[in-house]
Amino acid sequence: MTTADSSRAADTPEGGASTTEPDQRNQATTRWRVDLLAVLSFLALALWVTLRLWLDPRDGLRDNRTDQAQFEWMMAHGSRVVTDFAYPFASDRMNVPEVVNLMANTSVLSVSIPMTPVTLVAGPRMSFLLFLTLGMAATATSWYFLLSRVVLRSPGPAWLGATFCGFAPAMVSHANAHPNIVSQFVVPLIIWRTLRLGEPGRWLRNGLLLALVIVWQAFLNLEILLMTAIGLGVVIVALALGRPDLRQRTRPFLAGLGVAAGVTLVLLAYPLYVQFFGPGAYRGLSPLIRGYSTDLASFVAYSRESLAGDEPGARGLAKNPTEENAFFGWPLLVLVAALVWWLRRNVVVRALALLAVVFAVLSLGREVLFNGKATGIPAPWAVLETLPILHSVVPTRWALAITPVIGLLLAYGAQHARTLATRNPSARPQIRFATVTVLAMALLPLLPTPLPAVRLEPTPAFVTSGAWRPYVAGGRSIVTLPLPDTHYADPLRWSAETGLEMPIARGYFLGPDTRPDRHRVALFTAPDRPTSDFFTEIRRTGEVPPVSQQERTAAEDDLRYWRAGAVVLGPHRHADALRRGMTELIEVQPTYTGGVWLWDVRHLTD
Repeated sequence: MTTADSSRAADTPEGGASTTEPDQRNQATTRWRVDLLAVLSFLALALWVTLRLWLDPRDGLRDNRTDQAQFEWMMAHGSRVVTDFAYPFASDRMNVPEVVNLMANTSVLSVSIPMTPVTLVAGPRMSFLLFLTLGMAATATSWYFLLSRVVLRSPGPAWLGATFCGFAPAMVSHANAHPNIVSQFVVPLIIWRTLRLGEPGRWLRNGLLLALVIVWQAFLNLEILLMTAIGLGVVIVALALGRPDLRQRTRPFLAGLGVAAGVTLVLLAYPLYVQFFGPGAYRGLSPLIRGYSTDLASFVAYSRESLAGDEPGARGLAKNPTEENAFFGWPLLVLVAALVWWLRRNVVVRALALLAVVFAVLSLGREVLFNGKATGIPAPWAVLETLPILHSVVPTRWALAITPVIGLLLAYGAQHARTLATRNPSARPQIRFATVTVLAMALLPLLPTPLPAVRLEPTPAFVTSGAWRPYVAGGRSIVTLPLPDTHYADPLRWSAETGLEMPIARGYFLGPDTRPDRHRVALFTAPDRPTSDFFTEIRRTGEVPPVSQQERTAAEDDLRYWRAGAVVLGPHRHADALRRGMTELIEVQPTYTGGVWLWDVRHLTD
């Protein structure tokens, strides 16, 4: 049969009559209506998850206000790259007088730069909220089109798999201010372009297109890119071994892959050099973060943002609400195991099952935990965690990579059940009832609930009015109390609202620990200084430590180091203690203006 004969046969109904042109148009119209409904359903789910933020944009994410502030700052940086031609890969607008290596942080340039008009018109908070909401919807949409157009060519199973890929418990957990992680819409594009590499005669074109989507993902999240590459590698090797008919495509596939690798390396060579060797580069995560592993018991538990979950039940099984990367629930795991057995003749299903097991084992970290307790059983990650590149991966996030694997398995299972129903008309009602029942038992408990929100402190008028400008003239910075770090990042939000025109001392970012014995591993802020330690103690206890001349001298040295023009104290539960501490340190009385206590320290830092 020729290719044309095959095409005509594909368009011929079971009765043998050829499909008329009006019928084809009707089918196309129906298909696009189905696609539109699918996309609208994804958007509705994304709006549901972020509902509380949309109801009142003055609210922020209760469980991760610091990361939200950081991403608002990153959105402002992206717009500054466009409007001021700022250097994209590092910034001196935080952590004065040093720079922050934005390639080694979550700079999300592939989104923040295109969203510049939104940031400029509506502000960085609205830009962040759109990024978060549309990122989730776009991820599910991208998976839907991959599944319905390339993998399965069936909208119902594709919708099921895509919905899970976009709104599984792990994705909703990371929606707590990790828009770069929930925005996985490039991943299906990478898979699609990789599958197309085997087309004869198009190795150059396909290789270039694959390189472009890889670069796009690299400026969104490198961790997700690494996991995608590993997953694709396992599946492709399995296909090569299990499908001899595909081996004839080896030459164009390898040629296209070579083009993609070469172009990607050329385009990313300089950004990656900055990330690993530029100012502010670090060498792996701290031992504390590398200890973030997946509790074995969490695989059968329910996330706090799932319909069947709650906060007390999930609290002891994950480090924080943002890292609930497993939490599939036992009914879904039983269903997945049954699907793998049922579809075991499918080489892709076998590869996906192997991949899920590998990712699950890697996510266990150095030592297996069960129900919050160490078991003493070593895990493979203990051998791998110090290797280059892998030393910057948070181990528990390997479990996040299981989500799309399960989404694909669900889609394959639904497609197979549909085929059985088509081939057995007499048993069709029973097959459909069984399919719906099993899926409901496994998936209804995982339905997401809206993310909890909390009212954010309004940005002080001192910031919004521009009253800070005289104090930063000549390259000076604003020092905020408390100094920003992993627990307090409001100053990043203030700076973002000024378009990063207001530079701040210290900050919340990943940077190197420069102490001699720390080997430049990552810190979540700048290295400690005497004055930052002093105010951290006040923030922690609410008490002012004794102030000696040694502390006063150190404070003046630190203010000179930070090039401070002013010190400001906004609303804080320990504001009185912080104000007394600063006043005793520099023996200068503050003034209250624009919603902040202000110490003019220019005379101390000249």
